[in-house]
Amino acid sequence: MAGLETLKARVPDHARDLRINLGVIAGSTALTAAQAWTVAVAAAHTARNAELVAAIEADAAAHLSAEGIAAGRAAAAIMGMNNIYYRFVHTMGEAAEYGQMPAKLRMQVIGKPGIEQIDFELACLAASAITGCEMCMRSHEKAVRDRGGTKDAVQDAVRIAAVLHGTAVALG
Repeated sequence: MAGLETLKARVPDHARDLRINLGVIAGSTALTAAQAWTVAVAAAHTARNAELVAAIEADAAAHLSAEGIAAGRAAAAIMGMNNIYYRFVHTMGEAAEYGQMPAKLRMQVIGKPGIEQIDFELACLAASAITGCEMCMRSHEKAVRDRGGTKDAVQDAVRIAAVLHGTAVALG
């Protein structure tokens, strides 16, 4: 399996800044290695680029347990559902009253992700940033901060998401 170093060679010249920016995962000073790589797994899956997913998961294996990789995937999947639903609720506004209705969506993985809760919240935040769900971004940012996460940690998680999404776009 090809890791990020191999993937960097595939990034086209018009997106060469992303080659350097891919170092953001290992270069995070506000996140633990487990947090950064869980965020990266979630962001890669959310960006929906198989080559990026393979590279991230190949390198993440040195930093995460199987449960950590599974949690990153789970964050991308559950946010894939929630971001659509809650973006709809938010867009329709209070007058439409959808926010008062029960979502009726199973979301047990959010309460029991199999890893530290703050790490999962950071991954959910990254996935929500990629899909642009304001309601979910606010909710997960608050959950991270309520668990002792810093603004720098939040920024690093979103920065990882941004770089990986940009890389997925560049790779097509």
